[in-house]
Amino acid sequence: MGDSEGRVHFRVVRFMHEAALRLHMKSVPLATACFIYHKFFREYAVKDFDPYLIGSTSIYLAGKVEEEHLKMRDVINVCYKTLHRRKAPLEIGDTYTALQESMASCELLILRCLKFQVVFVHPHKYLLHYLKSLQSWFHRREWEETPIASTAWALLRDSYHSSMCLHSNPEHVAVAVIYLALQCYGVEVPYSKYADTPWWKAFCEDVTLDAIKAIIKDILTTYDVEITFSTS
Repeated sequence: MGDSEGRVHFRVVRFMHEAALRLHMKSVPLATACFIYHKFFREYAVKDFDPYLIGSTSIYLAGKVEEEHLKMRDVINVCYKTLHRRKAPLEIGDTYTALQESMASCELLILRCLKFQVVFVHPHKYLLHYLKSLQSWFHRREWEETPIASTAWALLRDSYHSSMCLHSNPEHVAVAVIYLALQCYGVEVPYSKYADTPWWKAFCEDVTLDAIKAIIKDILTTYDVEITFSTS
């Protein structure tokens, strides 16, 4: 995938995050929406389809998959307003009808592209479990004063701006965002120097330090893309 295409996907996923926030969408359904989006564009070039339509439809479809049902009307209205900030809210009419028909057709297209395989395993459940275990190893005051957990969740959320979710082991991603969060604050896991097994191996036996660093590199690359937007 070229740099320009990667920038397009970054913009669209950022748009999806904003629309999902307005729709009060939870983190796992949003992750599923991003996964669907990236998986679709692994098969097709971005020039062949409207990426914002694919992104909007992915939100709608993810709501069904994760049983957080969203009305198509709400998804269309919110996504339209998110994309067209200066325009008046969308009213029932030709434009709305055209978008409704496009989203319905797009939903079927995506399902066919993904061969109706839209159930995915995300890092979220692993991250929740690992953070609970990690918290018990820290002194209460240090854990409360250092936002390791919130930073790890933010890193995981931001990782979906790229397609790394398609090829990364979800357990490894959960370990990697914790590792990076600890590095951000210069914090070491208590007693790790005296342990026979590294803390990340205690969480996930098959993860390696190289795998963790590779995932972190992918995440940091995503932030590099964001910087290019802020400086351009």
